Amino acid sequence: MSTRKLSNISLKKFRRFLLSQGLNIIKDSKGRGGHEKWSKAGLDRPITIQTHIDPVPEFIVKQVLRHLKIDREKFFEEMSKL
Repeated sequence: MSTRKLSNISLKKFRRFLLSQGLNIIKDSKGRGGHEKWSKAGLDRPITIQTHIDPVPEFIVKQVLRHLKIDREKFFEEMSKL
C-alpha cells in the first residue's frame, strides 16, 4: 500500500493526468461556474472537476480514480511520467 498522499495535487498536473488517460474536456469553465467535464468512450458518465479550487481536493482525486478503476499505485506511476 502506498504511503503517498492524494492531496496537494495541482490542478494543472491533474489535468495532464486526465489527458494521459485518454479523457477529453467536453465542457470547460468559461462563463459561469467553476467546473470542467471530462469524458472518453466507455465511461458511464462524465467526470467533473472543480477548477476554482487548487490544489484538487483529495476526495475529488479518489472519486476520479474509482470512476476510472485505477488504484493509487498506478496513479502515482502515471503521475511520475508527467
